[in-house]
Amino acid sequence: MTALISALLAFSLAMPEAAVAAAKPKSKQAVQKSAKSARVLAQRAAASKKAAARKAHYSTKTSRKGATKYATSASRSAFKRVVAHEPFKYKLQTYDVVPEALLLASNAAVVFNENNGEVLFSKNNQAPMPIASITKLMTAMVTLDAKLPMDELVTIDEADVDKLKNTSSRLQVGTTLTRAELLLLALMSSENRAAAALGRTYPGGIHAFVNKMNAKANAIGMKHALFYDSTGLNSGNVASAADLVMMVQAAYDYPEIRRYSTTPEYEVFLPSGRRLAYNNTNALVKEDEWQIGLSKTGFLSEAGKCLVMQATISNTPLVIVLLDSVGKYTRLADANRIKAWLEKGGGAKMLYVRS
Repeated sequence: MTALISALLAFSLAMPEAAVAAAKPKSKQAVQKSAKSARVLAQRAAASKKAAARKAHYSTKTSRKGATKYATSASRSAFKRVVAHEPFKYKLQTYDVVPEALLLASNAAVVFNENNGEVLFSKNNQAPMPIASITKLMTAMVTLDAKLPMDELVTIDEADVDKLKNTSSRLQVGTTLTRAELLLLALMSSENRAAAALGRTYPGGIHAFVNKMNAKANAIGMKHALFYDSTGLNSGNVASAADLVMMVQAAYDYPEIRRYSTTPEYEVFLPSGRRLAYNNTNALVKEDEWQIGLSKTGFLSEAGKCLVMQATISNTPLVIVLLDSVGKYTRLADANRIKAWLEKGGGAKMLYVRS
C-alpha cells in the first residue's frame, strides 16, 4: 500500500504545469472571455456573409432598386449607373436594361424605333392573335390602291349589316355617303357598316376585296396575317404584333389614312337634315402631349382591346402596337406608360459589368 502511494505521488510531481492547469476547472472570468471571443467570431462571420449577399445583390442586373439611380447623358444615348455605397465599380457595355421595368396590361406589344429599325420593347410579338378593327387599316389601303373615285356616292345596303356579332350602327340602311366619308368613319370611328360597304363596292365584290387584303399582307411581309372580312368582326382576322408594325408602316405611306385616322371628330349631315356626330375611338389624338401620325383601335371579345399608332416621342418616330388588353382604358394606360417610360430613357441599351 505504501509503495502504491509513493508511485502515485511521484507521477503527480512529473506532470507538466500546463497540463495541471488544464486539468483544473476554468475560472468564471476565463469562461466569459472565451464566450466573448466566440460571439465576436460569429458576428464577423455573419457580417461577412451579409456583405457577400449585398455584393451579389448589386451585381445582379435585375436587382437595382433603392440604391440605384440613373442619369441621362446629353445625347440620351446611354445611361450611367450611380450606386450609393457600392463596394465595386462598373463599366458600360451593351444590353437591354431600362431604368425601371415596363409592365403592360396588353398581352402582346411592340415598340419599334423607325429611325434605326430597333425594337425597343417586345412582348409576345410573334403570336398570331385576333386584331378586330385594326383590320380597317388594311381595308383602307386596299380601297385606296384601287384608285376608285373617292367622291362617288355609296349607299349602305342590307348586306352591310353585321349579322355575325349583331353590332349596332348609326348608319341606317339607305344612308348615302361619299366613299371618302365612309373611309373616314371606318378609320376614325371604326364604323363597321362603312367598312363593309367599302368592301362590297370594290370591283369584284367582297370576295375579291378580301383576296386583295391577303395579297397585300403577303406583299408587305406580314407572316402570320389572315383576313376574312373588311370590318374585323370576324375573329379569324389575325396577325402578330410584329406583323402589325409592318402594316402600320405601310399604311403611314397613305396621306388619307394618316389624316382620317387621326381626325378627332366629324359630323355627317344626312339629306333628312339629321346630323351624326362621330368621335375618334382613340382619345389620345385629342391630347396635346401626344404627337400621333396614325391611329387605329379595335375590340372584340376574342381580341380584347387593341391599339396601334405611329407617334413621335422624344423626337423619335415610333410604331406602337398593343393587343389583347383588358379594361376600358387599359390600352390607353399602356400607351401612356410607354410614353413615360421612353421619356425617362427606357429602351436605351446598357449593360453594367463589374470592372
